[in-house]
Amino acid sequence: MGETQQKGGYIGQAWLVIVLGLLYGGVLAGVQTTLSGRAADNKKDETYSVIPSLVRGADETKTIELMVEGKNGKEARIYKAIGADAGHKGWVVPAGGQGFADRIELLIGLDPALTALTGLYVLEQRETPALGDRITEAGFRDRFNGKPADQPIVMVKSEPKAENEVRALTGATISSESVSAIVNDALANLREPIGRRAHSAAPGEALRETTG
Repeated sequence: MGETQQKGGYIGQAWLVIVLGLLYGGVLAGVQTTLSGRAADNKKDETYSVIPSLVRGADETKTIELMVEGKNGKEARIYKAIGADAGHKGWVVPAGGQGFADRIELLIGLDPALTALTGLYVLEQRETPALGDRITEAGFRDRFNGKPADQPIVMVKSEPKAENEVRALTGATISSESVSAIVNDALANLREPIGRRAHSAAPGEALRETTG
């Protein structure tokens, strides 16, 4: 085989590798886009399903989804929890931040006046199994119920002595503190902007469409 034929063969193989790489990359990108969209939809459905457990008397089918601008200048999604009697029952605030192992995503329930926490739900986490992942347990999450929303939550290792203190999980202090930091950051950023919306409805606010 001549040198020219060898070069031609190498070039042909190189182009084949490039084409296959582009096709493979396109397929992966399409799959990732589909899966990420599906995951987002699942997360949104999960959010609505737990709203009644975060805000007493709330009806997930009547919840209103809003966008507000936080103090940081960024828009954030919140949920105005409405009851079957059409009364305003409270708020649900999605929040996220870094945990010990990976990102933690929370849903924070608040009373209508934004004075107290009414519930906490861990939407996503990848903390250490049997240690940090215990932040998902009701026994830990319930420790936030009734805590003031106008004061930073302080995580403590012993029995709480102040109304804004929450006892950390034994052996998972960092994960516990990550949860309190996420709650504190979200409330510091959004509590006042939400308050300005407490007695008004912006144009375009619509009830979530439900099926079945």
